[in-house]
Order: sequence, then C-alpha cells, then structure tokens
Amino acid sequence: MNGNLIIKNASELVTCSGFRAKKGQAMSDLAIIPDGAVVVKEGIIKTVGTTRDVMSELEKTEPDVSDFDIIDARGRSVLPGFVDSHTHFVFSGFRAEEFSWRLRGDSYMDIMNRGGGIVNTVDATRKAAVDELVQLGIKRLDSMLSLGVTTVESKSGYGLDCDTEIKQLEVMTHLDRIHYMDVVPTFLGAHAVPEAYKGKEDAFIEFMISDVMPRVAEENLAEFCDIFCEKNVFSVAQSRRLLSEAKALGLKLKLHADEIVQTGGAELAAEIGAVSADHLLQASDEGIRQMAAAGVVATLLPATAFSLKEPYARGRYMIDSDCAVALATDFNPGSCFTESIPLIFALATLYMDISTEEAVTALTINAAAAIDRADTIGSIDVGKHGDLAVLEYPSYKFIPYHIGISTVDKVVKKGNLVFDKEKGGVRYC
Repeated sequence: MNGNLIIKNASELVTCSGFRAKKGQAMSDLAIIPDGAVVVKEGIIKTVGTTRDVMSELEKTEPDVSDFDIIDARGRSVLPGFVDSHTHFVFSGFRAEEFSWRLRGDSYMDIMNRGGGIVNTVDATRKAAVDELVQLGIKRLDSMLSLGVTTVESKSGYGLDCDTEIKQLEVMTHLDRIHYMDVVPTFLGAHAVPEAYKGKEDAFIEFMISDVMPRVAEENLAEFCDIFCEKNVFSVAQSRRLLSEAKALGLKLKLHADEIVQTGGAELAAEIGAVSADHLLQASDEGIRQMAAAGVVATLLPATAFSLKEPYARGRYMIDSDCAVALATDFNPGSCFTESIPLIFALATLYMDISTEEAVTALTINAAAAIDRADTIGSIDVGKHGDLAVLEYPSYKFIPYHIGISTVDKVVKKGNLVFDKEKGGVRYC
C-alpha cells in the first residue's frame, strides 16, 4: 500500500473545495466536477479535474501508472472522506438499561443524579484493561470506516481521575498508530463530577488543572481540551478557569455548551477562542451571534437530541446567522450509542431544516475545521490527504434519500483502498 491511486470517470466529484470552514450560503456550494477524476500520489492529492483533463495531464507527468491502483468510478459519486468531529468511542461497559429508563420518561439529568449516566461508564472503564479498550476501539473504528469516516475525534472523560484519563488517551494514541483511521484525541477530564467531589466542584477543577492536565500536555496525549459546561455539572466560571489553563499549556479548546440548559456556554466559547462549541440545543441568539463573529464552529449532534427526545439544535438559524456548522455523531455508551453517519444525514435534512448540500459540507470541510484540520482534510483539493469515499450511487443526493442505510461502496485513506464493500469490508495490511 503505497498511497498511489487514480479515480476516474466519477459521475460527480464532490470536492467540497476549501481550506477553512464555510459559512452561510457558501455551505451549499459543493464545487462538483461532473465526470471527475483525482490522482493521489504517496498519500497526497496531486491532480483534480475532469477525467479528460486529468488523464491527459497524467500522460505527461506519469506515463507509467503501473504503480497506481485505479478505480473506475463510472456511475458513482466520489466525496471527501467524512470527518466525525465529536465522539466518545473509547469506553467499556454499556448502558442499555438506562435507555429503557429514558423510554419510560426519565430525563438524562435524573438518571445522572441517581448514579447512572457518565459515572456508570466510568466504573467500567476504570476496571477495563488496556487491551480490552484497544480491541473495542478497533471494532468501532472499523464500523466507522465502513460508513465513510476517515478521521475521528475521540474524547476521554470516563476516568475522572488521573490514571484512567491517561489510559484512555494512551489507547487513542495507540489506535491512531495501528489503525487506518486518524484519531484526534481530546482531554475531557471534566466530563462529570465524581461522587467524592459532589459539592466540591471547584476542588475537582483544581485537581484536573494541577494533577492531570499537566501530564496530558507534557506527554502530548491530547490536542484539545473539552469540558461539560452545564447546570449541575460545571459552571461557566469553572469552565473558563479550566479552559484558560488548558490554553496556557498549549491545548486547543472545545466545550460541551448549552445542551440541556442555557448557561452561556456559546458566549464562553466565543470569549475564549474555542475551535468549536458542541451540542448547543439551548444556545441563545446572542451566543450564536458571538460564535459566528469569533469563528467558532458550531458542532451539532442530532442523534443525541433524537435519542434523548429533545428538540434539535437550531441548525437553520445558525447557518442563516453566518455561523459555520458541523455535524457529528456524539457516539457514546449512554445518550447516543450510534456511529451512524447515515442517521446523522437523515436527521439533519429531515428534522433540522438543513439541506443535503449543507449536511455534506458539515460532515466534510466544516467537520475538519472543527478539529483544526481544514488545511489537510475535508475536501478534495490538491495538497490535501487523499481521503475519499466512493458511493455506490451516481449522486451525493442518495445519502439522505436511502434513509438510514450506508451508500458507501469504497473508502480511501491517504491514497490506499482501505474499505471495499464488494470485497468483504475493511482491508487489513
């Protein structure tokens, strides 16, 4: 697997061209090339255009293509590989019983306050061996890859102590090294308040700042720091304190903001220069305005709202307010146990008043921007990584149309064919 690939005769090459997050009307511009082709050499995109132009240029620059894999994408649409910019996929234990409680009407916070929720997963993850977490992670990454995802963000937060938080981040680092998928690690030590710190949340924040976060930074285990800024979890003031210290240590910032109660999380994200603010179901008009002005990506997680039976975030209003919107799964064991990209497309287009074109943008170039990767992934542009998804249909419009079913036929990572539905799925070296 040398990273040399030619894709030609694509019914449409959906380039999503760009090197930064798209806002407003620009989110509808997919920069489609009919009868498109792309050449990837040593993992990097070298040429993009019509099949005629690309193949003509290739004859001049690469007269011998015997070292290239060739995919004839006739009758197929080709897109950038999807980016899932918000997940919690490294965990042990399941919470199926809690799902049944929610079905009978118990709220997320009710379950959390009685010892369920995040803390339940914490117990299982603390007990889990590293190898167990690695094997579970591989299985989940394989599933994501089959759905067209080529880069995934992953959060810790199921330790709430030093050793397990570090263990989770080390597992992510290992998975990034051994799996095709690029794994972007985020430190989320302040994900919930452990029982020993109930009523002493300020002390827990100081513990994270003084005992855990320096080790995360020193060992280069995370790129981002996140916090659950929410009523009865961590306040705006506590979130500002933790994130300010994280920024001083060189970590980039994210936060879970305004998910259940409007607390001012969106405004805080703008104030501190977060790369993204996520959830935002209850974000205020002013918070959205400030995020748009500050260039904070709004990462929306419709499958979580769906699972919790909550109103969806105001994606249409955010786009119309010139805010860059990304979409992600929020894959986790409790409030959203799904890695389904097809479900995200369905919910965004059917229930959030987001167009198919905007949804594609939100899961490619804008999702890349939400993890500060828009310069290297998220679009089919010369100089970027050759991360591509080949659909089994001639148009991207089949993605939401074939409701809840993956339309992905092949996945390319850095110029290597790593998933082929026709040949049995994930291709291991």
